[in-house]
Parts: sequence; structure tokens; C-alpha cells
Amino acid sequence: QVQLVESGGGLVQAGGSLRLSCAASGSISSIYAMGWYRQAPGKQRELVAQITSGGSTNYADSVKGRFTISRDNAKNTMYLQMNSLKAEDTAVYYCNAFKLPNYSNWGHGTQVTVSS
Repeated sequence: QVQLVESGGGLVQAGGSLRLSCAASGSISSIYAMGWYRQAPGKQRELVAQITSGGSTNYADSVKGRFTISRDNAKNTMYLQMNSLKAEDTAVYYCNAFKLPNYSNWGHGTQVTVSS
């Protein structure tokens, strides 16, 4: 089992920045990939960014060039640096951990609200 706790959400004006953190604990040694997802009201949860244990990253087209995913293995923490925020980035952001072949766990989410 992997436990995930997100932090860093809040209210920010359009054009501003926020950094989200996801602290992982428990059985983390075999995590293959971690990612940030978001869900806006009335919409499906979508992938924002993902990082593998090897350091490969993947971003949604809508956030490329604005968001950066990273991880600090010493602190067992993953980050999402979000710059040039837009109103359409408003959502609950969730942290996810994935292990092969099919284990997946989620954090409880952190609200990000961007005012225009």
C-alpha cells in the first residue's frame, strides 16, 4: 500500500504560480510512475503530468511549457510547479502512484482555483 498526501493548492490570480506537493509513504520502493491528475466540476478526471521511476516525463498538451513535474526521491515527494495559471486550470488536483502490473492509488486531492 502506498499513502499519498497532496498539499499546496489554493487561490491564485490568472498568470500566477503555485507548487503542489505529493508526499508518498508506505510501500514506495516499487512505484513505476507517479502522476498528477485533475478534475474540474462536471468533467472527467484527466492526466496533467506523469513521471516514471526512470525520470521520463509526460504532459498534457494544455499544460506543456507552463507546468513542470519533478520528484525528490530522498524526500519521497513529487512536485508540480504550475506557472502562468489560467482560469481553465481550476480543478481538484490528485496525486497518483502506479505499480506494475495494475496497482494504482490516489491521494485525497487539493483544490486549485484560478481567478480571472
